[in-house]
Amino acid sequence: MRRKNWMKVLVTGGAGYIGSHTCKYLAERGHSVVTYDNLSTGHRELVKWGPFVHGDIRDYASLRRAIHTHEPDGLIHFASVIAVGESVQNPGLYYDINCMGSLTIMQVLRDEGVRPLVVSGSAAVYGLPNVCPVGESAVTNPINPYGRTKLVMEWMLADFEVAHKLPWVALRYFNASGADADGETGEWHEPETHLIPNVLRAVRGGQELKVFGNDYSTPDGTCIRDYIHVSDLAAAHVAALEHLLAGRPSTSINLGTGRGVSVAEIIAKASQVTGKPVPYTVYPRRPGDPAMLVADPARGREVLGWEAKYSDLETILSSAWAWECAGKTAH
Repeated sequence: MRRKNWMKVLVTGGAGYIGSHTCKYLAERGHSVVTYDNLSTGHRELVKWGPFVHGDIRDYASLRRAIHTHEPDGLIHFASVIAVGESVQNPGLYYDINCMGSLTIMQVLRDEGVRPLVVSGSAAVYGLPNVCPVGESAVTNPINPYGRTKLVMEWMLADFEVAHKLPWVALRYFNASGADADGETGEWHEPETHLIPNVLRAVRGGQELKVFGNDYSTPDGTCIRDYIHVSDLAAAHVAALEHLLAGRPSTSINLGTGRGVSVAEIIAKASQVTGKPVPYTVYPRRPGDPAMLVADPARGREVLGWEAKYSDLETILSSAWAWECAGKTAH
């Protein structure tokens, strides 16, 4: 495929957290963006960088009409459900949206004209890896329905490439975090299950933070994760689409920093950034939580020429705190 300096991109789930940041990143670089979202978890207020199409990824006719109308050069697919605990309690919802929704996208691209597809993957496909940092060659063995649905999506992509020449990149990210530096978008989930926003809500006087386990085999006893700024994730998705438009091969790529940060370190840094203590209570470990999960980011550098620029803990927490203090109604 011919690489273009300008492209039109349809972003499914573009009214969500990572999707809205990616829409902004595309628009700032002069590209044309169309957001496709059913607003079940996304927010209309976060659609600021191009036309909006209200639609569900499982609705073949609606999605095909959007692609036929807007004729994008490629798709970036974020629309999914993402809460691990909920996936255990309601696996049917996760297979329906994450698998059947992704399948519908692939079928529409097959029928409407194949074009590159970049998808939101997850480090959850690795389950409880026995090596760290985790490279893409590590065994994929997800331990919950959420992780399984993300792995099934990758299998479907590989099959559609063989049968229909559908080019794809699956970006397996670790812990998305932070917010837009300009305060135009940020993390907005209800209920919120991610650590950093819950740390900051505890600082603001909300519900006390729950820390699950302080007896892991880590330096301070708390879990260690690889936190990557959402703006770095946005840049990676665009780099992946450009990679495919240049005719380069399909692949799965980890997105992380290669640096691990513990829960206790985040609490201490959040207290420093906000100038306030973080109230928390330690609870027993949650089943299935690995002590450490950190990415090997080498393939992202080698294949996409990408690496994290904004993912130091100070930037992550400061941007997330600014978004939290601004309040959702201000956006």
